[in-house]
Amino acid sequence: METGIRPLTLGEILDRTAQLYRSNFLLFAGIFAVYAGLLMVLNLLQLGVTSWIDMAHASLAFKVALFGVLAIKVFVMIAAAGATTAAINRAVAWVHLGQPATISSAYMSTMPRLGSYVWLTTIIYFVIAWPIVILVGFLGIFLARSPGILHGQIDTSNQGAMVTLLVVFGAFGLLALVWIVYAIIMGLRYSLAVPACVMENLKAHAAIKRSIDLTKGSRGRIFVLFVLVLAIDIGLGLFSQFFIFVLAFKHHGQIGPVAQSISQIIGFFTNTFLGPIYATGLTLFYYDQRIRKEGFDIEWMMLSAGLT
Repeated sequence: METGIRPLTLGEILDRTAQLYRSNFLLFAGIFAVYAGLLMVLNLLQLGVTSWIDMAHASLAFKVALFGVLAIKVFVMIAAAGATTAAINRAVAWVHLGQPATISSAYMSTMPRLGSYVWLTTIIYFVIAWPIVILVGFLGIFLARSPGILHGQIDTSNQGAMVTLLVVFGAFGLLALVWIVYAIIMGLRYSLAVPACVMENLKAHAAIKRSIDLTKGSRGRIFVLFVLVLAIDIGLGLFSQFFIFVLAFKHHGQIGPVAQSISQIIGFFTNTFLGPIYATGLTLFYYDQRIRKEGFDIEWMMLSAGLT
């Protein structure tokens, strides 16, 4: 029986995550490179279309069409995220349980139930994101009705307008902080939904309920994993994209399409490098919670011995 098939402390889960990631880097990075590559291509296409619209002084209809393209991009990326996360979870599970895994076999194993994984990911993204989408929409309506703000033309002598401006932006900042807390809580509740859906062949809503049950008593530990991965992500992002900040500072926030394209290519490598870490840790938490709550280690030992 694998040494990891037993209850693990937080430190042991983090160590096991790092060990699995190091020893199977090409496998996990290869799986996530599909998502990172698709994201890079779509971002480069968006950059090209945006640059063309700016240079050609395109009409309002083209700009509205761009928003439609962005909406399609969001749905494509959610679908790709669902497929990639499921493949990563499957590969981590195989490796963790001492079974062989390849990039192609991980993706092929997810194909029969790809719709369930995409639908589950869509539900999770929607539940987490809908408050901030509405909030940004209200702010956008306010700015559209006050075009002077967008161009830095604010009448400071109009005390009523200044008070309204302060109230609107103050309320937006406060509600945005509330949303961050809400997003973290919901993200932790749903953090094991995809592993449960993959390993137990559950439908989307059943997987969400399963995640809520499994994460009880361990959401603080999962949050530590999230913070560590976020810190690594921010640190590597600042390091790898430092030249972008320098260019933006030198050119007063204006960055050319060439520099933005280079930034997207660098982002592909950083996303490929960091993307699998969190999914790997969550898969280990999934098994750890099943061991603690359901005695999965005994079940796995019996299955390995040919007993049912």
